[in-house]
Amino acid sequence: MVIIDSAFARAFASEWVAAWNSGDLERVLSHYTDDFEMRSPLIAERGFSPTGVLRGKDAIRPYWGGGITAAKPPLHFELIDAYAGVNTVAIHYRSVGRKYVVEVIEFDEQRRAIRGSACYGADATEAGRG
Repeated sequence: MVIIDSAFARAFASEWVAAWNSGDLERVLSHYTDDFEMRSPLIAERGFSPTGVLRGKDAIRPYWGGGITAAKPPLHFELIDAYAGVNTVAIHYRSVGRKYVVEVIEFDEQRRAIRGSACYGADATEAGRG
């Protein structure tokens, strides 16, 4: 187990958001191992896997690539904060459509991202927020 410190969590989250905002899919994928696992309800919603889970860059590339190109307006994430844990970083951000998202990324002993799980919240503009 590796205890992640807040400096690593913030640096990783900042680069991760910058990669997504660049629209460069390969830059985004560079944060992950070749066999990483991604979990998201959008994976099932968009017909990529009924379980909401994809494994490996080859399976995830079309899902994320399609999301980058289809986003209207163009994809833009706003980092709210990053949280450090044991082998994990949770990235709290505003996504397309001003939705709140927390993405939990799990790391191996060498601090390589091996698993991601996206959790979606409410519209950031609801109830006077955002």
